[in-house]
Amino acid sequence: MVVGNRRKIEALTRELVLTNDQLQKVSVNLLHEFYKGLSWDTHSNAAVKMFPTYVTDVPNGKEQGKFLALDLGGTNFRVLLITLEEEEFQMENEVFGIPESIMLGTGEQLFDHIAECLANFMERQNVKHLHLPLGFTFSFPCKQEGLASARLTSWTKGFKCSGVEGEDVGELLQAAVTRRGDIDVNVVAIINDTTGTLMSCAHKNRECRIGLIIGTGTNACFMDTVYVNEGTRPKTRPYMAKLDNDVDLWDSDSVEPRQVIVNTEWGAFGDDGCLNFIRTEYDREVDRVSLNPGKQLFEKMISGMYMGEVARQVLVKLTRDGLLFGGKFSTQLLTPYAFETKYISMIESDGKNSFEETRNVMNLLGLEHASDFDLNNVKLVCARVSTRAAFLVSAAVATILNKIKRPHTTVGVDGSVYKCHPHFHDLMEKKIEELTIPDYKFDLMLSEDGSGRGAALVAAVAERSR
Repeated sequence: MVVGNRRKIEALTRELVLTNDQLQKVSVNLLHEFYKGLSWDTHSNAAVKMFPTYVTDVPNGKEQGKFLALDLGGTNFRVLLITLEEEEFQMENEVFGIPESIMLGTGEQLFDHIAECLANFMERQNVKHLHLPLGFTFSFPCKQEGLASARLTSWTKGFKCSGVEGEDVGELLQAAVTRRGDIDVNVVAIINDTTGTLMSCAHKNRECRIGLIIGTGTNACFMDTVYVNEGTRPKTRPYMAKLDNDVDLWDSDSVEPRQVIVNTEWGAFGDDGCLNFIRTEYDREVDRVSLNPGKQLFEKMISGMYMGEVARQVLVKLTRDGLLFGGKFSTQLLTPYAFETKYISMIESDGKNSFEETRNVMNLLGLEHASDFDLNNVKLVCARVSTRAAFLVSAAVATILNKIKRPHTTVGVDGSVYKCHPHFHDLMEKKIEELTIPDYKFDLMLSEDGSGRGAALVAAVAERSR
């Protein structure tokens, strides 16, 4: 009976196991989506948007001075002061909360609150008298219109501030600073967390050309090359035609290829149906009950916001079929999102014949009656769900490596899933190698303070270039 049930469980979860042939197809589809996002004719209806960030260079080690950074991507935000002396840097930072009343209030209230916290921080750091450039990491969907210009397309993560959607967040922050009149701060760059990760790692490792986030969400950016085409402007990428509103990417006098970091926004990969061949009933259910059905389908198979919920859907089905927990549910197991992604990392840290963390998680979920057989199968489900996530990200990274064709590329990585899951790094390293053309070597580098420090580094590179 036990052996029979194990076989049934393996069969019911086998569609979560992706072959290299399937992953190659994912990669082919993603490359097709990249070109759709980059092209004049198809950008407007492309799922993967490929926004130019207007960041055209990585740090070269000659940057110096004091720079501020703001990092806003959730209910807290960080203010940083970074002092650069070529290779050396010092960093001071402070975390500030955003009360729910401000998250749901007006845009003016939000940016006045941020400016007030910024002024208080500068006072404590004794730099309130200085004129300082500021880089702003703003991790919400934006249409970038210049290095210091980005329009919010839609609020996410519980924010609903009025009067911000469709507006330039750089201008809104600058206006709040000006209203105060007691600090002299110039907003010189707006970036998202992937660009921050790339820049932060590039400061330590000059070969870094890819920034990758695998946390609550997933996204990536990479340094793409824009070739001038015999003095004529090709139809691809005309929305990249201006850099900083005054530098022309397609400058026909230049025979040198230009480069720019492109923010893929690949969480939306598959929203047009091109990943349906690997999506399972569990994915469809997670999507159906989500806040944004039909959107961010790639992200929903990978990221920390959803991975635990995919696993819970599998466990619920197996329990309903009488294959787990004697067919007996707990209230927690039936509660959406009660099976947190961090539980997968805990369970995956158990050795082959160990159930210590798995048992702890089952107790947290009110499943104290779980047998060793149940625990073994819970481990199987978690391994299959998280390995699939690691393989999908690997296929996407391999797509970029094969596209940019560099002999060696460092991939800067940040995010809670990558940091906390005990096998994610190793799974990715092995699978990316299998899916990348052998000429293109790579390594994965954990980013430290990427999104904050990266914003200051973008500001520093912008000042250096100026």
